[in-house]
Amino acid sequence: MFKSKRMKAGIFSACLILILLTGVVVYIRINYTVKTVYVEGNVHYTEEEIKNIVMEGPLGDNSLYLSAKYKNKGIEGVPFVDVMDVDILSPDTVKIIVYEKTLVGYVKYMDTYVYFDKDGCVVESSSVRTVGVPQIMGLEFDHMVTGEKLAVENEGIFNQILDITKLLQKYSLTSDKIYFNGSGEITIYFGGIRVALGSESSRLEDKLMILPGVLAKLEGKSGILQMQTYDEESGKYAFKPES
Repeated sequence: MFKSKRMKAGIFSACLILILLTGVVVYIRINYTVKTVYVEGNVHYTEEEIKNIVMEGPLGDNSLYLSAKYKNKGIEGVPFVDVMDVDILSPDTVKIIVYEKTLVGYVKYMDTYVYFDKDGCVVESSSVRTVGVPQIMGLEFDHMVTGEKLAVENEGIFNQILDITKLLQKYSLTSDKIYFNGSGEITIYFGGIRVALGSESSRLEDKLMILPGVLAKLEGKSGILQMQTYDEESGKYAFKPES
């Protein structure tokens, strides 16, 4: 009799605990399911790709789980990304902050895009081209290793590339390609317009500063904008259209 009552009490307690646990699970599922995700800082990856990386797994859409998983810890080991931080803004809202590696350019090597940083170190090689990162042409090397500098003869060229990309960003210019010939002359490509800048680096900013206005007037055209020398008589640089 006593054992029977104790067994019934045990079953009742177990059922009660099960009901409470189920209630907690249901409550968490309803109230802590992520419905809104903000992503900022991403360039190479789309928002959807970032979400898939961060919110992987069966509990990836649960803010409590995400908070515990990424508490005081960013996400590393993702190509092109230094780190990603996850902030829980509310039970159903998270913000993912992406800090991408600084890419100044890429070179084509064996059908892949080889991206490098301001020091010329290879960040990543990929079959995917990143929009907004210019192709650097004229660099000669016979091999590349991720994490190491591109083995070019003139390592000072990386300082030139950095200076140019900074100026392009400063004046809101987006270039497709930057070409260095054997004499050190620079040509920058903007769609169908090739801008020949010459090799006089001291006047580079003066030329790029006025370039947005010049390119606006040449919109829809193709040809070479010859900015090596300035025509004092006409007060402008010469443009040679393609036939």
